[in-house]
Amino acid sequence: MQTLYGDREKCYNCYRPKSSCMCSYVNSIKTKTKFIILMHPKEFKKVKNGTGHLTHLSLKNSELFIGVDFTNHKMINDIISTCKSYILYPSKDAINISREKLYDNDLDIQKDMAIFIIDSTWACSLKMLRESKNLQTLKHISFDNNKLSQFKIKEQPADYCLSTIESTLSVLELLNFWKLENIENDYLKTFLNPFEKMVEYQLKCVDNQLSNAVRYKIKYKVIN
Repeated sequence: MQTLYGDREKCYNCYRPKSSCMCSYVNSIKTKTKFIILMHPKEFKKVKNGTGHLTHLSLKNSELFIGVDFTNHKMINDIISTCKSYILYPSKDAINISREKLYDNDLDIQKDMAIFIIDSTWACSLKMLRESKNLQTLKHISFDNNKLSQFKIKEQPADYCLSTIESTLSVLELLNFWKLENIENDYLKTFLNPFEKMVEYQLKCVDNQLSNAVRYKIKYKVIN
C-alpha cells in the first residue's frame, strides 16, 4: 500500500518512499517464537536507515510497537503474562544462547515463547528499559557475535554491534541450533535480502551525490 508523502509516494509497509521500497525483497519467515519489536520514536523517524520495520515484515509471527514507556501497554502485558518471555539485551546476567539453551523443562515448553527486541540506540534502549517496569521483569538474552555488521552506510558504536535485523537473524540461527525452531536454511540465507538491498541503494545514492558534487565543482571552476 502506498500513500503520498510530500511530493513522493510512500510505502506503508516499510515506510520508505516508493522509489526505494524494499518490500519486494522480503521473504517472510514463519516462526513458533513470537517476536516483539519495540521501536523508539526516534528510530521511527529514521526512514532511510531504520531496520526495525524490515525485521517486522520479515517475521510473520511478530508485532511492532513504538514508544518509550510500555509499562501500561495492554498488548505487551498480555504477551508477557501468557508467554515465556525474554528480551534481547547483553547485560552481565543475560543468558548467552550461543552457549546455553533457553529452557529444557516440560513446564516451560508448554508455554509459547516470546522474544522482545529493542530497535534503538544503546542510550535510548537503556531509557526504554528503565522506564518500562514490565520489561524489567524479563530475563535478558545475548549471543556471541563473530560477524561484522554490513550496515556500511551507518557507523556502529563498536565492531560487535549489529543492526536490529542482523541481530534477529543471529537469534533465529541459534533457536534453530537448539531445536527451538525448525526454519529452512533457504529462508535464513535470504533473511537479510531487504537489508542488503537497502544498504546497496544507499551506497549508490552516496556515489551519485559525490559524482554530482564533483561535476558541480568542475562546472563552477570553468565558469569562473
